[in-house]
Parts: sequence; C-alpha cells; structure tokens
Amino acid sequence: QVQLVESGGGLVQAGGSLRLSCAASGRTFSLYAMGWFRQAPGKEREFVAAISWSGGNTYYAESVKGRFTISRDSAENTVYLQMNSLKPEDTAVYYCAADDSGSYPYTDQKKYRYWGQGTQVTVSS
Repeated sequence: QVQLVESGGGLVQAGGSLRLSCAASGRTFSLYAMGWFRQAPGKEREFVAAISWSGGNTYYAESVKGRFTISRDSAENTVYLQMNSLKPEDTAVYYCAADDSGSYPYTDQKKYRYWGQGTQVTVSS
C-alpha cells in the first residue's frame, strides 16, 4: 500500500504562483509513476501532469504546458507541481496519484492505483 498526502493549495490571484507537494509513504519502492489530476465543480477529473519515477520523464496537459512544472525527489518520495501564471480556469481540487504498473498511458487516470485526498486551488480574477 502507498499513502499520499498533498499540501500547498490555497487562494491566489490570477498571474500568481503556487507550489503543490505530494508525499508518498508505504511501499514506495514499487512506484512506477506519479501524477497530478484536477477536478472543477461539475466537471470530470482531468489530467494535469505526470512524471516517471525512474527516468524523470514528464508529461503535461496542453492547457498547462509552459506554465506548470512537475518534478520529483526520489530520495524523499515526494512529487511537486510548480504552478505559474495561474488562470481562473485552473481553479479546481488537485489530486496527487501514484502508479505501480505500466498498464495505461500517463494521461489516463486508470493507470493510477493510489490517490491523495486532494487540495483546493482557487485562482481569483
């Protein structure tokens, strides 16, 4: 089992920055990839970014590419999401996810076995 705890969400003005963190514990030696998804009220959960644990390869949704950066600290079992140039449409609950297999693409939520509780990000105009 892997446990994920997100932190760093909050309220920020448009154009501002926020950094999310996700700490993994438990059977972290089996991690294959970690990712970030988000869900706005009334909308389906969508892919934001992902990173492979071994190679550090990164993947981004087109809507955040160039503004968000995902990174990881393997020694600390932690993944980060640096969010810059935030827009009101970025407002959502952000979820950290972890995968221990390679059965699905990085953008597919079905790939991820473990999920955090979510952290609220609100971007004001």
